[in-house]
Amino acid sequence: MSWKKEVEELAARRAMAEKMGGKEKVARQHSRGKMDARARLNAIVDPGSFREIGKIAGRGTYGAGGELEDLAPSNFIFGRANIDGRPVVASADDFTVRGGAADAALHRKFVQCEAMAHEYRLPLIRMIDGTGGGGSVRTLEDMGYTYIPHVPGWDEVIANLDTVPVVALALGPTAGLGAARVVASHYSVMVRGLSQLFAAGPAVAAAIGDTLDREELGGSDVHTRNGVVDDEVASEAEAFASARRFLSYLPSSIHDRAARTACSDPVDRREESLLSVVPREAKQVYAMRRIADAVFDKGSFFEMGARWGRAVITAFARLDGWPVAVLASDPSYLGGSWDAKTSEKAERFVKLADQFRLPIVHLVDNPGFMIGGEAERTGTIRYGVQAMNAIYRATVPLASVVVRRAYGIAGSAMSNAERFQYRFAWPSGDWGSLPIEGGVEVAYKSELEAAADPAAHLEAIRERLNRVRSPFRTAERFGVEDIIDPRDTRPLLCEFAELAWRVVK
Repeated sequence: MSWKKEVEELAARRAMAEKMGGKEKVARQHSRGKMDARARLNAIVDPGSFREIGKIAGRGTYGAGGELEDLAPSNFIFGRANIDGRPVVASADDFTVRGGAADAALHRKFVQCEAMAHEYRLPLIRMIDGTGGGGSVRTLEDMGYTYIPHVPGWDEVIANLDTVPVVALALGPTAGLGAARVVASHYSVMVRGLSQLFAAGPAVAAAIGDTLDREELGGSDVHTRNGVVDDEVASEAEAFASARRFLSYLPSSIHDRAARTACSDPVDRREESLLSVVPREAKQVYAMRRIADAVFDKGSFFEMGARWGRAVITAFARLDGWPVAVLASDPSYLGGSWDAKTSEKAERFVKLADQFRLPIVHLVDNPGFMIGGEAERTGTIRYGVQAMNAIYRATVPLASVVVRRAYGIAGSAMSNAERFQYRFAWPSGDWGSLPIEGGVEVAYKSELEAAADPAAHLEAIRERLNRVRSPFRTAERFGVEDIIDPRDTRPLLCEFAELAWRVVK
């Protein structure tokens, strides 16, 4: 009455599945400098924590007597695992089986993976290394018919984007559905030289006259600059580390709160360098990232999307162990002016922070929206207003620190002005409807034309205006809540973080 025979068959089937596409194809995968799918899963999660689901799913080959001769496993592997002790759903495409093509994956596995993450409110990791959803054109002849395309389970993909953190790592050439699965995430990474992403690969693009190689068409240099993918790393190991670190700042789902970590960095740490980091000369730039490193918990600053929309820095960090989302101007690029891509990046990040209930810290040095012909052609004002709308719609606590400039509509997008303004300004603060330097000649045009010495008169006007533009004049009228010693920024933001997390639902 024993079921020993069946248990032995189960073990044999599992062993066949672990061979993936066979020794030759696995060796070919390794020869390209790529880890295989099972090695990737073991590398990204906590040791020994991965429990595979549907391991023996695939296509069996049977002898005349019905006995199993071989098993070609599904090329989509997923299961439950832990990252830093927290449960997640982890998945990986197996390129050694049919080049990772989705038609060899058994669609129900893909759907069940996404459904598990959604129903059990677990972060989802996709490691993508494969082609599109329907195989090659040759597949149609084997099927004997064609079909109207659809993606089974895409409603679960959307549900996950609404409820749980989704990380996508492109670890090889990804086209069609593979590319779509990379983009349908909250955080995406490519490995330089190893990953490419395209709607259709070079051979198909050549049919419309675009003769480009893989890197030219869809390499990381392309997609980390246009905002399709968030980050580029040098190796798979770095991709795994980035994924783990991204998840460490977020809750498991929108129904949970992100975790506070132990912090050894003193709350009252005051950095002397902050007193002189902003130049007195308005046209000189400085490193906003240096300010961030000085203000947030040491080693906690984790930037995403550094290569696109570069006039704004988007990052996660901690204040006395509390996780926060950071939006910061970068005066070293376009002077900090928001162009279309910068605005798009800011909008997406603020929505992400609000969705997962992370308080926002905004370090402001914004001279306004980018102006000129190119700015108008790319629709800067539309994208800029959408970013401003996202900031106004955000319901999480937000603290802003006006480091230097805040001009025009873009400057007013630092926070929702109708809510309580948890705001500090440095003595270097400079604000208004438009920069004085650029508006004097227009505002005083007739007066300057009538002056005996227009140049001297212009200088006198500027001197008068410079006295008025003192941030202390604004503070007198309570137009800004507090002007602070820059060295007090960290202690005050740590106080904000503690108060903010008292009201985060």
